[in-house]
Order: sequence, then structure tokens, then C-alpha cells
Amino acid sequence: MKIIKSLLLIGLLAAMALAGWVAWFAYQPLALPTTPLQFTITPGTSLKGLAAQLKKTGILEEGIRFRIIGRVMGYASRVQSGTYALDRPLTPLELYGKLVRGEVTQAAILLVEGWNIREVRQELARHPQLNHKLVDMTDAEVLAAIDAEEIHPEGLFFPDTYFFSPGSADIEILRRAYRIQKQKLNEAWETRSPGLPYKSPYEALIMASIIEKETGAAEERPLIAAVFINRTNKGMRLQTDPTVIYGIGALFDGNLRKADLQRDTPYNTYTRKGLPPTPIAMPGEAAIRAALNPARSDALYFVARGNGTHVFSATLDEHNRAVNRYQR
Repeated sequence: MKIIKSLLLIGLLAAMALAGWVAWFAYQPLALPTTPLQFTITPGTSLKGLAAQLKKTGILEEGIRFRIIGRVMGYASRVQSGTYALDRPLTPLELYGKLVRGEVTQAAILLVEGWNIREVRQELARHPQLNHKLVDMTDAEVLAAIDAEEIHPEGLFFPDTYFFSPGSADIEILRRAYRIQKQKLNEAWETRSPGLPYKSPYEALIMASIIEKETGAAEERPLIAAVFINRTNKGMRLQTDPTVIYGIGALFDGNLRKADLQRDTPYNTYTRKGLPPTPIAMPGEAAIRAALNPARSDALYFVARGNGTHVFSATLDEHNRAVNRYQR
């Protein structure tokens, strides 16, 4: 009987010692080998695998007590996958709280208004925190992967800052940007002004891309739209340099020559009437809304002042005087 009592006492003392050993550990800040320290938990990682990963990263010296806390507190199945960043030492309990709440760190990428698809893909390829799936994909494969209805990728993506968990696939950024651009375009189409010369939202998107490239002054976009719509309604050619430059493509050296304006391509709006076959850049929301809600104006021409704004004219004589003043 005394032996049993002794064994029970020893067991109780051992359990208390173990509990104290674990409890002491639970409230001690974990030393970090460096700050900030980043690590990624993949979906399906077990508690044992998590402890091993944290040990390999240098957060834990040993994983037994960390695993015990996870089991006892019921955290084992609640830890969320993702990339985490630690900028200060945390106790194991604080670390579990962060993992259970899914406080993943986020990276960001900016897609700029007016970029073409080549520039968009280059920016995605340069980002060090993206999983690069696009490198070997053709434009047609990209469109199929994001379930796009269109056959050309230009202009289909909404320019904005996109936040993502490090390691996310670059194709997911394009999928999100495509859906947002589609939504913005459809919303603007529903509130468009009457009498516009567009047969579809896509044609409005083409016009918006031209407006985006013609001016960086927000207040001018509805006026630029009015000029091009007035020209279209009168059967005039749009005669806009950005479409010609887009038609030249990667060979454009920054100098638009008279010969370029005379060389016919599907995007040369000096040699062809109407809109080019696709957008020429990624228009923002303001350009889309300008294309669908132009200013009330009889202007048919505009010329750059040299300060980022333009002079608008209703007649060729007025326009020529403005050209002589600001360009010659």
C-alpha cells in the first residue's frame, strides 16, 4: 500500500513538474534569431510539422512543449496557413494566438493606370514575393486561366494596389484585376450618357484606354472623351498619337515621326476611321467613366500646352492658332 501511495505521489509530483515546465515555457518570450522574421505555414501542416518548422527557423529550441500547449489548448486544428512575420519576441501563447487568428503578413503590388499588358507582366515577373506562373504562359493561356471572354488581354485589368500573401500566384492578381475591371466597366455602362457611339462595353473600354493615354489631368478626361466622340459622330478620324505608338509596339524609340503617322497598322487612327481593334492600355475608373459620360462640348481638337494640360478648340482655325502658340 505504501508503495502504491509512493508511486502515486511520485506520479503527481512528476505531473506537477511537467505542468510547471510547460507553463513556464508558455509565458516566456521566444528568442528570435533575427527581426523581422518571416515563415510560411502551408495548408495541411500538422502540429508536429509546425513545431519542426519553427525549430528549423530558429524560433523554438525544442518542439515538445510547444506541441503539448497546442494539444491542451485545442489549437492543433485551428492554426491557419499563410505567411507570418514576427517583428518582436512573442511567448508561445502569443504566437499561437497570432497563428489561430490568421494574422498573415501581406505583400503588395501596384498596377499603374496607362500601363500596357507587357508592362503589367514585367512588373508581376519582377515581384520577389509572387509565385511566378505567368512566365511560360501565352496571352491566350492567361485569358483561359482567368476565364476571360475576350481574346486580347490589353486593357482588361483594373489598375490598383493589390495586397496578397507572399507566395501567392501571379495569375491570381490578374484574375482579381480582371474581375474588378469587368465590374467597373459594367457599372459605368449602366449609367452611361444617351447617344454614345459605342456598340458594346468593350468599345467603351477601348475609348477609355485612349483617354487614359492622352491626359494625366483628371479634370480633362471628360473633355478628351467629348472630342473623340464628336469626331466619331462626324465621321472624322480620331488621329490620336497613343494608338499609333501602340501599333509600333516595343520598337518605339520615344520619337514619333511623320512616317509613323503615315504607316498603316490596325492601330493607326490617322490612316483608319473608328476605334482601334483593342484597348491600348489599362484605363482607370475615371477614364472609363469619362468615356461613358463625356463633357458637353463642341470641341473637335486639342493641343498640349506643355504643362500636362491641353487647349480645346471647336474649329480648325482655332486649333491651328493654339498649335502655333504652344507647339511652334
